Amino acid sequence: MLQLLLRLSPTTQLCKGEFRIEALKTFHGYWGYLSIVANAVAGVAALLAWRIERLRGRTVWALTIAAEVAILIQVLLGVILVASNKYEAPRFHMFYGFVIFITVGLLFQYRASMRGRLEMLYGFGGLFVMGLGIRAVLQVMK
Repeated sequence: MLQLLLRLSPTTQLCKGEFRIEALKTFHGYWGYLSIVANAVAGVAALLAWRIERLRGRTVWALTIAAEVAILIQVLLGVILVASNKYEAPRFHMFYGFVIFITVGLLFQYRASMRGRLEMLYGFGGLFVMGLGIRAVLQVMK
């Protein structure tokens, strides 16, 4: 089953390190799509909560936190892959990962100054992170 997931034939011989990197690379690819969708859902939910007061509550913030944690895990996986020296990502792919990391930090930093419009901040921020994630995926597909 794992070989199917990793797109490896049964006869492929990989040492443990290479197998782990291939597994991590595959997981990084799938987790990226999940992170993009999670940020899209969280962004739309936050914008709806900003406009429709009865939608505000813990659910919006749980979605937002889950989406941001997912994208930060994605960035961490990318850093681990590049640090292994067995995988070289396109430069702009790494750039978009860095911008995503900075964006999540800036969203957290500006939350105190946006008290009345916190849902708007995280709504547009989530959609922005989604867009950056899509751009990062497109860099790998070239």
